[in-house]
Amino acid sequence: MAIFVDKDTNVLVQGITGKFGALQTKLMLDCGTKIVAGVTPGKGGQTQFDVPVYDSVQQAVNKHRVDASVIYVPAPFVQDAAFEAMDAEIKFTVIITDWVPLHSEMKIKAYAKGRDTRYIGPNTPGIMVPAQTSLGMISPSAVMPGSVAVISRSGTLTDEVASQLSEQGIGQSVVIGLGGDPIIGSRMIDILKLLKEDGQT
Repeated sequence: MAIFVDKDTNVLVQGITGKFGALQTKLMLDCGTKIVAGVTPGKGGQTQFDVPVYDSVQQAVNKHRVDASVIYVPAPFVQDAAFEAMDAEIKFTVIITDWVPLHSEMKIKAYAKGRDTRYIGPNTPGIMVPAQTSLGMISPSAVMPGSVAVISRSGTLTDEVASQLSEQGIGQSVVIGLGGDPIIGSRMIDILKLLKEDGQT
């Protein structure tokens, strides 16, 4: 398994019925991502691209095995969404949203400390394992399967570096955008330590 996620990872989308969340959900499904549930308060009982929608993360995890969550909610609600994912004991969360208030970022970081969870973002393009799964909005046309890991804090550079490698026939084991905000969930050194033990990289 690549670090964090692979083709067997069951994914929850928080904010699945919003305009941006819905668009990205469709693109992730097209990449083969196993999206098993979505959450939008007040929209429980609906479906989005045949994915069942729940009012809360806890309701979703009560019905499905969820390994990872992707957060597409508006910035003022990111803190609550992240807390909800952590309270439901989801092991890995990707916070796509940008312009998250600094104090919210600080609180999310503190809330995650000591818990059996890890997150990337906020303000990240996400994570992609080429030909397996995508959590976020890294361009599938930029990547190809291989053994080189790409890690960046810049969303634009994440795609650009992967694209340049692919053009030279150098595939990627995983492509990760850590997030461009001042306070993010995972540091470069944290990821490098995990990659050192990853047999696919």
